Amino acid sequence: MPDTLDPQARSERMSRIRGKDSKAEVTVRRLVHGMGFRYRLHRKELPGKPDLVFGKRKKVIFVHGCFWHRHSDSDCKLARLPKSRLDFWLPKLERNAARDAESSARLKVLGWDVMAVWECEVSRSNLPLLGEKIRKFLCDEVD
Repeated sequence: MPDTLDPQARSERMSRIRGKDSKAEVTVRRLVHGMGFRYRLHRKELPGKPDLVFGKRKKVIFVHGCFWHRHSDSDCKLARLPKSRLDFWLPKLERNAARDAESSARLKVLGWDVMAVWECEVSRSNLPLLGEKIRKFLCDEVD
């Protein structure tokens, strides 16, 4: 199936997609800061340039968009595949997911703990649960 938008409209729509400082990422940053944790952003020397880096704790958090990073949860409604140009999108999105897995593995080899927060987890009604999950991750609490 061909693209449903003309090239100019597609270009304009794609230009609105943010690589960092997304709504989900900013929400997670505010939540973590409000809990009293301090962090650095997007440290380029670390594999995958994690969204939040807690240097003294040797922990990182990635905030992943469900579509772009191929969230595998079957209940996630944001991770659907496009209806057009599947021959382009599927390999692209699978490469993103493979790169994420490689970055996480490299970080773990370097001694870092890694957490991924998915866009669908970042909703107003879920923030208390997400905050508790992040606090446990950062404080090394085990269920």
